[in-house]
Amino acid sequence: MSKLILHDRNDDGIDRRGFLECMAWAGTGVVWTVGGGLLSSRAFGKPGHTGAPAGELTFVQISDSHIGFNKPANPDVVGTLQATVDKINALPQAPEFIIHTGDLSHMSKPAEFDTLDQVLKSAKPSQVFYVPGEHDTSVDDGKQYLERYGKGTQGSGWYSFDQKGVHFVGLVNVVKLEGMGKLGAEQLQWLEADLKARSSSTPIVVFAHIPLWAVYPEWGWGTSDSEQALALMKRFGSVTVLNGHIHQVMQKVEGRVTFHTAMSTAFPQPAPGSAPAPGPMKVPAERLRSVLGLADVHYVARKHSLAVVDAPLAEG
Repeated sequence: MSKLILHDRNDDGIDRRGFLECMAWAGTGVVWTVGGGLLSSRAFGKPGHTGAPAGELTFVQISDSHIGFNKPANPDVVGTLQATVDKINALPQAPEFIIHTGDLSHMSKPAEFDTLDQVLKSAKPSQVFYVPGEHDTSVDDGKQYLERYGKGTQGSGWYSFDQKGVHFVGLVNVVKLEGMGKLGAEQLQWLEADLKARSSSTPIVVFAHIPLWAVYPEWGWGTSDSEQALALMKRFGSVTVLNGHIHQVMQKVEGRVTFHTAMSTAFPQPAPGSAPAPGPMKVPAERLRSVLGLADVHYVARKHSLAVVDAPLAEG
C-alpha cells in the first residue's frame, strides 16, 4: 500500500512589489514525521515549531540551484539561492549541515560552481554534502564536479557517512542516463556492501538527484534500477529518500520507506503530465516565491523518526 501526496501551492492573492523582495519573505510549509511507516504533519513556521529539541539531528536539503540559468522563468537564480541561504540562517535552530541534491550549475561552467560556493559560504552550517545532477555532469562527464566536490567519494561520486546514529548514503544516478536515471551495477554492489554492516534499526537517509521511484517515466522522472537499490533497504525500520530534479514537492510512503522530492531554488517545473514536456515554467513573480524553497529535516533520537519541513521562500 502506498500513499502519494502532491503539494500544489496556489496564488495567495498577495500583491508585493519587487522580485527579490518576494523571494526573501519568511515562508511556511508542511512538516512530515515518519514513524513506524505512519505519516503525520504540522505546518512549518506555525505554533509548535520552535526549533529542534536537544539531541535532535537537524539538517537542510536544498536542490536544483541551476547557477548560470538566466531565462524568464527566473532571471536571478543567484538572488533566489541567496534568499534560500538567508532563510536557512533564520531557522530557529541552526542546522548541522546542508545536503544539496544536485544541479548545482546549469552548464557545468567553472564560474557557475564558483558562484554557488560563494553564496553557500554565507550559510550558517559550513558543511555541505553534494550529489551531482545531470547539469553538473553532462558537459564533461562530471570531471569538474568530482574535482570540486568528490574528494573521498567512490566511482562517479557516491559515498556514505554517519551522524548521530543516522546513516546517510549519497547516490549518483545521472551519469548513465537512459531516458530515466540509472545507478549501475558497480554502485549497487558498493551499496550492498555499505549497508550490510548496518543494524536493521539504523535510520537510513538516501539522497540522489533523480527520484528513486517512478514519478513519471514518460519524462524520465525515475531511476530504472531503483528497485534493486530499495530491495537492499527492506530490512531497515526507517528509510527516507531525498531527491530533487523535478522542482516540486512530491511524497510517497510505501511501507517503511518515505520518498520526498524537493522544490528548486531556481525555477518550478510543471506537474507530471500537465504539459507537453518538462522544463522551466514561468509563473508570475508574486507566485514564484511559493514554488521555490528548501526542506528542513529533523531526526529525533530513540524515536527513529524523521520530520521533513518544506518551506517556500515566502509566505504562501
